[in-house]
Amino acid sequence: MMNGEGKSDRPIVPTKSPNKAGRPAAEVMEGEGLAKGNTSQRNAPRTQRRTSAPSELERVRQAARKDRKARFTALFHHVTVDCLREAFFALKKDAAPGVDGVTWEQYHAGLEDNLRDLHERLNRGAYRARPSRRQYIPKADGRQRPLGIASLEDKLVQRAVVEVLNAIYEEDFLGFSYGFRPGRSQHDALDALAAAILRKKVNWVLDADIRGFFDAISHEWLVRFVEHRIADRRIVRLIQKWLSAGVMEEGQWTESREGTPQGATASPLLANLYLHYVFDLWVQQWRKKRARGDVVVTRYADDFIVGFQHRGDAERFLEELRERLRKFSLELHPDKTRLIEFGRYAAERRQGRGERKPETFHFLGFAHSCGKSKTGRFVLVRRTMRKRMRAKLQELKVELRRRRHQPIPEQGAYIQSVVRGYYAYHGVPTNVVPLRSFRTAVEKLWRQSLQRRSQTGRLTWARMHVLTQRWVPRPRILHPWPDERFDVRTQGKSRVR
Repeated sequence: MMNGEGKSDRPIVPTKSPNKAGRPAAEVMEGEGLAKGNTSQRNAPRTQRRTSAPSELERVRQAARKDRKARFTALFHHVTVDCLREAFFALKKDAAPGVDGVTWEQYHAGLEDNLRDLHERLNRGAYRARPSRRQYIPKADGRQRPLGIASLEDKLVQRAVVEVLNAIYEEDFLGFSYGFRPGRSQHDALDALAAAILRKKVNWVLDADIRGFFDAISHEWLVRFVEHRIADRRIVRLIQKWLSAGVMEEGQWTESREGTPQGATASPLLANLYLHYVFDLWVQQWRKKRARGDVVVTRYADDFIVGFQHRGDAERFLEELRERLRKFSLELHPDKTRLIEFGRYAAERRQGRGERKPETFHFLGFAHSCGKSKTGRFVLVRRTMRKRMRAKLQELKVELRRRRHQPIPEQGAYIQSVVRGYYAYHGVPTNVVPLRSFRTAVEKLWRQSLQRRSQTGRLTWARMHVLTQRWVPRPRILHPWPDERFDVRTQGKSRVR
């Protein structure tokens, strides 16, 4: 290709030829159209010189697509001042500062000088990654999730490098991987899973979760996986700096020997990269060579669902998966990993054996269960997980306590935005009953909060209903049926796998 000091307009030449250049089968079948997009990529100018088209990162993308085994020796020069500037303006202005205490506004005050200084330090190797500041946020199950808040400059560099690496890895990642990828959302994963259950021969479902995944990632293995594609030592050293920067908690620095901080800009890409080699490529080969029947896969970060036609395949897969993960310092969570009978004929078969109706499984905030339409047709029922709803209502209760003495229109506008945001995610077909329950609970919480504004005041339900009608939106199903949207997204070009 080119050396690390080469100019950006030099041609990109992969260092190794592939045995085959075709896209892996799963990517084709999952509809690669949107997955290939990089939302942060700079487009070429409308009026182009011969040397300006295609854009630099597009040329990287084309080289990655053409040669699946190429190792890229010159990527660091794509981390330009312009790239850092775009990364800066993509950050949230009100984001919490890292250990350096520098806020977005403070850095913006001398932005151009700061960016040039940062770029110079990157090029001469003087850049040093700072430890992440440890912060905890409550989880839906009541536990605390540890987050690592990076310093502002670390966020800039990580975002810029991730943009470059996405040009390569978005060509490598398989179609059933949806977590934290450009052009892919949680609802895309939910749609693919629903379409697979409805259309493929799925009789058993493995609902799996990797225990403490982000904290268990092996640095040694991760760097080796990076080096499969990245031969630019300066990019590799940057990743090693972020991994070994450590964590600062209550003034005490802790060394990071494994794991990648949740909340860091580069963590989602590194996590996907790790599971791409540990899980995705392995399961792709397993279902081609080991399975006797249909096997469908949907993965979102470390949470994945695998559907099987035959129980024997499912049990053999689970046993071999445990062994596979153990080799790379990972293990399945014993309480969150289950193999259940599920699918179009599960209810009938279980009834014939005198057993109860099929169990449900949880994925991306929804409980999935087997149901029937009025005409007796199988329906995949998806309803909001109860603990997710409880967590959201608890969050709303705390915020209403803080806003208790604000004018009612201000409180109403806040509640309206919260409820609309909730419907935007949870407003899927078959979920209208939980949405109504959520609205009723919001009304009760708001009434309780308003009644506590005065020791003598009493808010009647008639008055409360007027406020609810004004400020709390009624439940709406905002999403189409998942298999219909899946067909539109894949444009009828891909089968469900």
